[in-house]
Amino acid sequence: MDTIALKLPLNGPDWVQLPQVVVLGHFDGIHTGHVQVIQRGLEYGRKHQLPVSLMTFQPHPKSVFGVSGYDRYLTPLQEKERVLAQLGLNHLYVVHFDLTFAQVPAQTFAEALCKMGVQHAVVGFDYRFGHGGEGTAERLQEWGQGCFTVDIVPAHVQDGIKVSSSRVRDCLAEGDITKANMLLGRPYTVRGEVIHGDARGRTIGFPTANVKQEEAYMIPRNGVYAVQVLVKGQWFDGVMNVGVKPTFKSGEHEPTMEAHLFDFDDDIYGETVTIAIKHYIRSERKFSSVNELIDQIRSDAEQARELLAGLNETAADVSAR
Repeated sequence: MDTIALKLPLNGPDWVQLPQVVVLGHFDGIHTGHVQVIQRGLEYGRKHQLPVSLMTFQPHPKSVFGVSGYDRYLTPLQEKERVLAQLGLNHLYVVHFDLTFAQVPAQTFAEALCKMGVQHAVVGFDYRFGHGGEGTAERLQEWGQGCFTVDIVPAHVQDGIKVSSSRVRDCLAEGDITKANMLLGRPYTVRGEVIHGDARGRTIGFPTANVKQEEAYMIPRNGVYAVQVLVKGQWFDGVMNVGVKPTFKSGEHEPTMEAHLFDFDDDIYGETVTIAIKHYIRSERKFSSVNELIDQIRSDAEQARELLAGLNETAADVSAR
């Protein structure tokens, strides 16, 4: 999959002219509902022997309009590229979204798709586009007549509730990583570089990898999680604290991510790692002494081992069938 940056004007040279299928939406999270929309585009492309593209917008339109929290992403751009590439798309169009682009009339945007050579578009039922969100999936069908057809994919529902990026965000904010992962259809992951921290973990018998996010990920609720960490091509089980370390510090507001890997003893400073967050264990809290903290970390690690062992056994059972 190749990534192509697009910007105004809509008929400029960077707007690729190619007979193709295009899947439209922001797709933050690429959750199970998004995957259904993408799969519909891929099926059409295979049937009609057309390349399949996905068009997304960067930064998040809600962030441009000042909606709080949307400067962080479930799938920042590089993460989005990794996930989409695994789905088998041919092209990813990244449209620069700003207040100027937000003024583009919906019909003008539809006409630009035609000029690009789009023969078939796939959208979710609630897709909106153009100035003031005036464009709907039904209007896109109307404006595309004679140029491209439009497939409108209905809502994807789990537990009687529509799967959405905002629902995934709510789950992460609540620490409900199990539900978030179910909605995503995969573990929520964060990538980053292992940097030097306080080195306090090593002095108390639990060395940790202090991970600096490589992109603006949405960070789940402060607390302790069972995780699996990809280091140098190999996965390791572990336990991770997300938070401000109140036992040792006060007045901190920006959470850090520190993971203790089981059965691991290697210098990985400067390495980029991927953290797959599997289970929420407990909330972060302040301890009255270092010994009390050590006892709690020992308990957290034991619980994380048990939780991850159960997941590994389930995965082995599924693969053996």
